Amino acid sequence: MFLGKRKLLPGQIIIVGFAAVILIGALILTLPFATADGKGASFSDAIFTTTSAVCVTGLVVQDTGTYWSTAGQAVIIALIQIGGMGVVTVALGLSMLAGRRIGLSQRSLMQESLSAPQVGGIVRMTGFIIRGTITIELIGAFLLSLRFVPQFGFIRGVWYGLFHSISAFCNAGFDILGGHYGEYCSLTAYETDPLVSFTIASLIIIGGIGFYVWDDIRRKRADFKIYRLQSKMALSTTAMLLIIPTVFLFFYEFSDAKWGLTEGFGRLTASFFQTVTPRTAGFNTVDLTMLTEPSVYLLTALMLIGGSPGSTAGGFKTTTLASIIFCIRSVLRKSSDIQCFGRRIGGDILRHTLTIFSLYIFLFFLGSFAICCLEGVTMTEAFFETASAIGTVGLTLGITPGLGQVSRAILIALMFFGRVGGLTLLYALSGMSAPAPGQLPREEISVG
Repeated sequence: MFLGKRKLLPGQIIIVGFAAVILIGALILTLPFATADGKGASFSDAIFTTTSAVCVTGLVVQDTGTYWSTAGQAVIIALIQIGGMGVVTVALGLSMLAGRRIGLSQRSLMQESLSAPQVGGIVRMTGFIIRGTITIELIGAFLLSLRFVPQFGFIRGVWYGLFHSISAFCNAGFDILGGHYGEYCSLTAYETDPLVSFTIASLIIIGGIGFYVWDDIRRKRADFKIYRLQSKMALSTTAMLLIIPTVFLFFYEFSDAKWGLTEGFGRLTASFFQTVTPRTAGFNTVDLTMLTEPSVYLLTALMLIGGSPGSTAGGFKTTTLASIIFCIRSVLRKSSDIQCFGRRIGGDILRHTLTIFSLYIFLFFLGSFAICCLEGVTMTEAFFETASAIGTVGLTLGITPGLGQVSRAILIALMFFGRVGGLTLLYALSGMSAPAPGQLPREEISVG
């Protein structure tokens, strides 16, 4: 691809690809066949919905199950699939299916898209991702259909199973149950249903741990010691972020009589699901507006963290959090190296980590402040909404449909940033492909 005489960088191609899919999807959703009333959606509603779908977020300004027709829902789930797997992955997958040769430039582009450590084996990895995605989504659809078919009939039940399986695996959080249980209901009708809750939660976790973690598990089985460092960090951090919040919600939040969760298993199901879904899926099985403030802020933090690199999830990633934790540990131990699982993390990784973390936090606070001022909502609500957007989660305390156009634009920008990735966006906008040569003189300063 060229822009004038200048070749586009991989990051720029990724951004253009995501933007093009979002725009095309929005134009399709404005057509009469896409809405249930046959009038078509406004461009404002359409562009917000397609951005949320392609960026696998789940924030909506119109209820997906009642506002959009079945054809419109099919367009949305197709956009979710493209966004979850990645525009580049889908495009190269179609090229491979057509028997076309994948050149070095396409392999480099795929490496950037997947956050892969090297170009070697990237074509094999792409095929593995596509096959694995289809297999897992079909298994999830089958399991969910076991619940939905008896409730809604065969055709509708299978469609619901497939839609929610793709939406969960891609960490999107879109649901189409509004016509049965009320608009914006998500999965609240299945609060203590183990089949729906654990199937959806499993799909979210599998989609969010990262494709290279899959590869390690497939090739090295349960031998955790020989996994890649990235896989070790992703899995250990994910486990910590699942266990600790689940315990907190079980003993603090859902022990309150207002939830009516007297059964221990029902409380565990609700606690586990509300821990999984902020990372970064956007489904909910309870009314989030009833949460206490500590729980709201806990979910806000989980939304910002998100999933793992090279996955369907957003957020600033589990490996970023792990790198910060190990950096703090090295400072406390007065160690010159950042050590993790018997390996040393380089200074360039730490610089990237701090840059990504700082960008997310800065945009999170800036977006929250702007929405709070524009909409007159509480700062807690603004924090929750902004974290949901930049973490590509989709959870809301109910304020999304009533937001004004400027606030919607802020959320669209944050969703795009959260899905494309901070460093990819920065490098693409700056046009940087290589570090600047030479070094300036070094001078020490005091910090802390």
